Amino acid sequence: MPALTMADLVARAEITDVIHCYATGIDRRDWKLYRSIFTDEIDLDFSTWGSPAHRSSADAWAAGVRDGLSGFTATQHTLSNHVVTLRGGEATCVTYMQALHFLDVEGHGEIQSLGGYYTNHLRRTANGWKIYSCTLTVTWQAGDRGLFALARERWDRLQRSVPQPTVS
Repeated sequence: MPALTMADLVARAEITDVIHCYATGIDRRDWKLYRSIFTDEIDLDFSTWGSPAHRSSADAWAAGVRDGLSGFTATQHTLSNHVVTLRGGEATCVTYMQALHFLDVEGHGEIQSLGGYYTNHLRRTANGWKIYSCTLTVTWQAGDRGLFALARERWDRLQRSVPQPTVS
């Protein structure tokens, strides 16, 4: 393995920070932060979780993740073992992941969890490193996957109960 330069080490730290913002944005419900880590168009492959590979605008992707996960009482996404490969202004980062999804169902806490790894492809832009392709490989899961539908219903109910601004 060739020696890393100081610039390589800085790039690796910046890339790892971007990857951590993926989890932080979701778990803190900071959708502006979550959206900020992607290029405007992204290729997504969550087929091991049941969502076929597709291209999406980052705005639509972030909104979909918001709508799909905000109804959970809490989530915790843990990311580790980052392996970064640099290729000039592009990079690949493979990261282990574990995601916990907690939902209070009639006073009883239910958890759905999954583990595996993300393979993210990033590009250096004028605004820093951005993810332009994200693949989730699920290697295990436990708990009731139906919690996602319940959380989405909860989020939809909450959204309907919030007064909408009037347009004048």
